Amino acid sequence: MSAKTTNERANIRDVAALAGVAVKTVSRVLNGHRYVREETRAKVEAAMRELDFRPSVAARILAGTKSNQIALIYDNHSPYYMHQIQSGVWSHCNREGIRLLAQPVDVDDPAVGEQVRGLVTETHVDGIILSSPVTDCDAVLRALEAMDVPFVRISPGTNHALTSSVFMDDVQAGDDMTTHLLNLGHRRIGFIKGHPSHMASDDRQRGYTRALERVGMRADPALIAQGQFDFDSGVAAARLFLAMAEPPTAIFASNDDMAAGVLAVAHDMGIDVPGRLSVAGFDDTTLARTVWPPLTTIHQPMFELADAAAQLLLAGGESVHRRLPHQLVERASVAPPFQRNA
Repeated sequence: MSAKTTNERANIRDVAALAGVAVKTVSRVLNGHRYVREETRAKVEAAMRELDFRPSVAARILAGTKSNQIALIYDNHSPYYMHQIQSGVWSHCNREGIRLLAQPVDVDDPAVGEQVRGLVTETHVDGIILSSPVTDCDAVLRALEAMDVPFVRISPGTNHALTSSVFMDDVQAGDDMTTHLLNLGHRRIGFIKGHPSHMASDDRQRGYTRALERVGMRADPALIAQGQFDFDSGVAAARLFLAMAEPPTAIFASNDDMAAGVLAVAHDMGIDVPGRLSVAGFDDTTLARTVWPPLTTIHQPMFELADAAAQLLLAGGESVHRRLPHQLVERASVAPPFQRNA
C-alpha cells in the first residue's frame, strides 16, 4: 500500500492496513498501552511515519479514548454574532457526528483560567474552539496549554503562531468602510469602537484611521467614542455625537448592534437616515437586515469562520492559519452628505 497523496490525509485505518494489524491495535499504540509487543509497536510507528500520520481528534475518538465532544468557549456581547458562530461550529460537528458544548465565560473574571480548566476536567472534551475575546485571554491560553488540549482560535489578535486559527482582515475592512464613506463625500465621520477586550476593536479603528490619513485627514479624538459591542453603548455614543455643535454626517459603528443603537437615537431625534445622517455597521448579522433602514455594513463570514475552526480542530495536524474574505454590503442607511446650501 502506498502513502496517500499530500491533499488526502491518512487516517487510523490506513495506518492499520499498512502495518498489517487491526485498528484496535493501532489505538492501543496511540494510547501507550503496555500490552503491545515491541515488534508490533515498531510496525505501527513505522506506518505512521511513512503516512505522515498525526492523530486527530476524530482519530482519537475512533481509538476509543475520547469523549466525542468539543467545546466552544466564548464571551461576546452580541447575541446575533454568537448565534452565527455557534451555528457554524455546530454545522460541522453535526456532519462529523461530534457533540458540541457551548460555554460562556467572563474574560475579566480573575478565575476564568480555573473555570476553563474545570470545564475540560469535568467534561473530558476532545478539543476547544475559542471565540474572541477569549482567543486572546492569557489565563485561558495558559490553562489549555498546560493541559495539552488541542484548540483552535477564531480571530485571534495576538500570538498567531500559538495554534491553528481562522480570521478575517479587520484592518482592511475598517479601511474599506471608511473609504466608502469618504468617497461619498463625508468628512466628519464618527467612529464607535468595540469592546476594549476584543483585539478586533483596535484593528477596525486602525483601518478607520488609515483611510482618513490616506486622504490627508487626521482622526479627530472627539469623533471617536468607546463602545461595548452592544445596543446601549451605540445609543450612548450617538447621543454624544449628535449633541455636538457640528455633528458628524456619518457614523461608523464597529458592529451592527451599536449601529442599531445609533439608528434608534436618530429616529428619536427626528433625524432622517440617510438623508441627514449616514449610519454604517460591521458584521452583517440578521439585525442589519431587520432594522430600518437596513444597514450598510461589512459582511464578516462568521458562520464560515466557525465552520472552518471546527474543521481544523477535528483534522488535527500542523498549525494552519486561514484567512477568509470580507465584503462591503451596501444597503439603505448610507448616502452622500446633506448639502445645506444648494
